[in-house]
Amino acid sequence: MKFKGSQSSNNDEVSIISSTMQIQGNILTKGNLRIDGKVKGDIKADGVMTIGPQGYVEGNIDAANITIGGKILGTIICREKLVLEDKSQLKGDLTAKILIVEEGALFTGRSAMMNSQETKAE
Repeated sequence: MKFKGSQSSNNDEVSIISSTMQIQGNILTKGNLRIDGKVKGDIKADGVMTIGPQGYVEGNIDAANITIGGKILGTIICREKLVLEDKSQLKGDLTAKILIVEEGALFTGRSAMMNSQETKAE
């Protein structure tokens, strides 16, 4: 969201949902997002999205790049690279251009890979 008087949007900025926060509702950001708390709702991020080890999301996720260290219950669309870290848990379907699953990650669902043409069309 751009506020009156702001110069420009900086894609290096990171919005953080800390471990003490719980959010119910949808989240939309043009920047990067890190979740260490709990979110119940859909999330769309144009930048990098990181779910920390204590992070929990119950909802659908759409982002350019995603790294998951916590727990997700929902469908994921990742336009570039999706990383499931060693202690992550994902229950739901995913679509990604690049998928990396580290040893120890738990994934229950279906996966599909998108090619470059599909990424450009969106």
